Amino acid sequence: MSSCLGIYIENNIIKYAKVSKEREQLKVESYGVKFYDNIDQTIKQIVEETYSYKTPISINLSEEIYNYFNMFALLSKKDLPKAIKTEFEAYCSDKNYNPNVFETRYAIAPNVQDKEKLKVIHISQNKIELNKKIQRFNGYRLQDISPIGMTIPDVKEFEPKENALIVNIEEKTTITTILDQKVYDVKTLDVGSQEFLDKINIKENSYSKAYEICKETTIYTSDGRDLTDVDTNYLEDIMPTLYEIVGQIRKIMNESIEKIDRVYITGTAALINNIDLYFEEYLENVKCEILKPGFIKISPEINIKDYVEVNSAISLAISGLGEGITGINFKKASFSDRLPDFLKIEIGSSKKDKNKSSKPNPLEKLLKSSAFTMDFNVPLDKVEKGMLRTATGLLILFFVYSGFSTMIKNQIDNKMDEANKSIANTNSQMKLIDNDKSKLQTKTTEYTTKISNLQKVNDKINDINKTKKAIPNLLNKLMYIMPTGVQITSIQNTSATHIEIQAQSNKYEQLGFLVTNMQLEPVLTNVISTAGQKANGVITIKIEGDLP
Repeated sequence: MSSCLGIYIENNIIKYAKVSKEREQLKVESYGVKFYDNIDQTIKQIVEETYSYKTPISINLSEEIYNYFNMFALLSKKDLPKAIKTEFEAYCSDKNYNPNVFETRYAIAPNVQDKEKLKVIHISQNKIELNKKIQRFNGYRLQDISPIGMTIPDVKEFEPKENALIVNIEEKTTITTILDQKVYDVKTLDVGSQEFLDKINIKENSYSKAYEICKETTIYTSDGRDLTDVDTNYLEDIMPTLYEIVGQIRKIMNESIEKIDRVYITGTAALINNIDLYFEEYLENVKCEILKPGFIKISPEINIKDYVEVNSAISLAISGLGEGITGINFKKASFSDRLPDFLKIEIGSSKKDKNKSSKPNPLEKLLKSSAFTMDFNVPLDKVEKGMLRTATGLLILFFVYSGFSTMIKNQIDNKMDEANKSIANTNSQMKLIDNDKSKLQTKTTEYTTKISNLQKVNDKINDINKTKKAIPNLLNKLMYIMPTGVQITSIQNTSATHIEIQAQSNKYEQLGFLVTNMQLEPVLTNVISTAGQKANGVITIKIEGDLP
């Protein structure tokens, strides 16, 4: 049975999970969350509590950079790494970076836009920051350092043809796109749980208490209950971050070529009650749910939320056990790591006891016997003649073998030369094909650009015709659905069809009634609203949507 300790580290918080593997079955042996002031002491405590003194450890990268390159699928395995390195050096040149300061890894994904190309997910990490992480675990068995955006899908097995997003809201937010069971894209957002934890920490003066408050907080929906002042106090810290993340998710879904069927939520923010319902309310026609480890059987005795809390650490441990995407481990194996275990056993002294007499040398004994002599003046006996004949036969056999080997080697070299000439001819023909293909693609791009320009002009004309009567109709509809206790303070047409409405009331229910009516009529499409801001007894919200 093999096991690995996954440790996910961020500011103030460490999440850990020890996962074992036996006959392809995974099991979480221990897990938890710790808040730290001294990170080295906390890591030592985790290793001691989980009895992981000699257990392999897997940790996460931080501040890694993702880039995406398109490569021809016909490139050989030998040429592909060189082409990827060239693309990364070109990127560094554009950014005025030194490529030598980065440690890099990459993964290959199919290109859904062009079947003749491959999509390369390229990950780079500053070597200085990487070495700091390695030095921190000096004395422990650090085996794996991987980016969390690439390991988090290992927690669950996805269905064939399932297209999904994994939204991991930790210190920062990573959004991993899964297309047909393969990682296709990873986006890192600068916003995450640290934003609202820091705000609550300022009020409570305790990071651990801020963390527990998030676990106990419930998000209201348009059909939910009234909020207490305490709920409103904490939601004012949490909701702006979630609202921004939802906006980024919608942007990714709109730009995706493939339709996204499901959104999985994990990380610290996944512990907030009703967060899946909140996401589902604003991501229309998409099922949203909490990401649960697929190998853990749900039962009344198991609180699955405890496992969801450490999903990031579980995924790192699974990666350390050799599961998931290969080739993204930033920890280089040392010479001692490559040695098999039996070579690491300490060997005792080989010196013999001087008091013990050594055994006689068989060759020395033979030379001293009368059966064999090195005196060439003595006539050869039968034994010596037999040995001489044997030596002569072996010498003749050696020369015959050498002759045949030389002849066969020459024939192999001739065939290799013929094969190399054939390969060179094939490569030249392929270059001609690539040139023709490039010309066709250039022409295609020109025609596509012209068609796109015509389409934009046509769309602009249609938008002008569409919005001529849309604004008066909007005002007319608002007049019939607006509750008496609600006042519209401003209406702005921020883009071609996008409308922003500022509304205020003395009651949350009146504002919620207005938002619900606008969704049901529908007055606007894609209606979203901000959390209410209460000042001097008046609650103000902003409602956004698109003209139908």
